[in-house]
Formats: sequence, C-alpha cells, structure tokens
Amino acid sequence: MQSAFYKRGVLVTGSLLSSVKRWRGAMSVTFRVQLYFFLLSLSALKGQSRYLEENEITPEGLFSLLNSELKRELSEDFIYRRPLRCLDMLATEGQFTFTADRPQLNCAAFFIGDPNEMISIEYNDVNIDCDGGDFIKAFDGWVMKGEKFPSSQDHPLPLYERYVDFCESGSVRRVVRSSQNVAMIFFRVHNAESGFSITVTKLLNPFPCNIISQTPEGSFTMVIPQQHKNCSFSIIYPVEIQIAELSLGHFKHFPIKRVVPGCAGAGDFVELLGGNGVDTSKMFPVADLCYSFSGAAQMKIGCENTVVRMVSSGRFVNRVTFQYRLLDRSERASENQREQCGRLLFH
Repeated sequence: MQSAFYKRGVLVTGSLLSSVKRWRGAMSVTFRVQLYFFLLSLSALKGQSRYLEENEITPEGLFSLLNSELKRELSEDFIYRRPLRCLDMLATEGQFTFTADRPQLNCAAFFIGDPNEMISIEYNDVNIDCDGGDFIKAFDGWVMKGEKFPSSQDHPLPLYERYVDFCESGSVRRVVRSSQNVAMIFFRVHNAESGFSITVTKLLNPFPCNIISQTPEGSFTMVIPQQHKNCSFSIIYPVEIQIAELSLGHFKHFPIKRVVPGCAGAGDFVELLGGNGVDTSKMFPVADLCYSFSGAAQMKIGCENTVVRMVSSGRFVNRVTFQYRLLDRSERASENQREQCGRLLFH
C-alpha cells in the first residue's frame, strides 16, 4: 500500500520516452484548443451563448494557452506588454490591452499565479459603451462550463460579492483583487476600436487557500491556522497523489477511510475528490482522511480533476503535505471509470 515515487528532496522527472509522450500530448492539446476557439466563435455568431459563464472552455484548453505564455524573470523596471485576446490565459504580470476589431460578444481572460500568490487587476484605460451593452466583469475565481472555482462552500465571500461590474462601480473599483491564485474577467465590446487596458500584478498570500495548480507534477503543504474554513488544492489532471504527512489537531493514528460519514462529524479532516469539472461541491468523494499520521500513502485518481480538500473547524492548526505526478496512459482508468471518476486504486 505504501510506496514512494519521490526521492527525498528530489522530484523524479521521468525518461526521454515520457518526454516524447508529453510532446505528443501537447500537440494533441494544441489541435483541441484550435477547435475550442472555432466553437466559441461559432457560438457567438449564432447568438447561442449569452453569457460566458455557460462556456465550453476546459482547463486543458486553457493550460495549453498557458504553455505559450511568456514565463521568465523580468527586471523590476521592465513592464511586459502585449495585446489581450478575446479568449486568453495569463500567468505573467504586465499590462494588457484589448482593442476590438469587430463586435466581440463573448470574451474572457483567465489569470493564474503561483500557489502563494493572489491576483490584482487594475483598470488603466477603459473605452467601452456601458449604455450600449458593453461590459467588463471581474470574477474572484474561475468559471468554466457553468461551474465555479472555488465553490460557494469554500469561498469566503458570497457569490454576488465575487462579481465586480466595472460599468456599475466605475472609478470606485478600479482595482480588483482575488482571494486565491486565480481570477478572471468577462467582457463584451460591440464597437470596433473600443476596448480597455489592465495591469496585472501578483501579491503574496501568506496562507494560500483554494489553489489551482499550473502543472501536473509537484508538491505542496496546505496549512489552516485555527480558522473555520475549507481549502482546496485542485490539480486539473489525472494524477497519483502521495500524502506524506497529515496533522489534524488532536486526532491520531492512521486509517484512510472510503467516504465515511464520521469524518464530516469530526470537524477537521481531509478529503480526496475526483471529477470532470472545477466545482468541488459537485465532485465525487474518493476518500476521507480523518486522523493524523506521518508516513506515506499514495493513490491514483483517473479523473480530469483531482482535489485535496481540507475542512477545518478553527480549533486547531491543520496541516497536510502531499506530492503529485501525472498518470501515464496505461495507468488511467477505463472510459466507464472516468465517467464515474470515483475509483480509488491502491499500491
């Protein structure tokens, strides 16, 4: 049941063969992204999609955009600038300008930072016709295919406060800050040459909560310091999770339990979730971890999204450390299992 796939302090990156497989996968994703752009444009032309909340954008498609985004160390006095696309993914600080060349009715830009960062969006120059139906709405989190991350159960703000409409707030809210490492804006511009500029910066978050990982491999330690809240770490890939350490207040010993109602009654626990969306409240519960332990336990979850979610009563300092790596094709579940996204495989 216990087996380590990481050496102490060293992440095993894999062989040349696995690199070739990843390259082939990236080529396939590139084709799918082109298809997503086509379908989004076709939907807008036919008037079938009124709000981008009901989009068919997938995390996989967005992360393929992320791979092409500039990611490098920049000098402090250098401001990275580029045009903003109607459908865009940004992982870099800088100034981004959108100028419509034709009516753009269903647009969105997704922002992501490192796990310990929050996103700040500042409106520098806005030239849109709010009375004519144009809008820019910032959202504290991500919306994909009608689902929201973080879910309403896990976010500190009520849903209506997570939306900030520039046309309603104007100069009062020219800077919008996220509560976690992801944020987004929806926008609609009818007239050519109209548009806006934004400056995106990243702020340090000392106790990150509700995180989307940019990569399918890595490690993380989640800490909730005596606060009554829920925190999720979302890995939008089928992965193998290795729990290295779990500290839950006064709880001791180590059983991993398959969806035991008693864990929820304990007030402090960690659950592993699997699903094909981003809303954790709609995902399948794979396992509950109710007791503190130090060691190694690993499991494979062959879903499109894997989540480590910690529930804290606020009475203790809770902590979980885990590592994760992408499953190769031979390890992934069958079509039927992927639909259920709930089968737990032990080694």
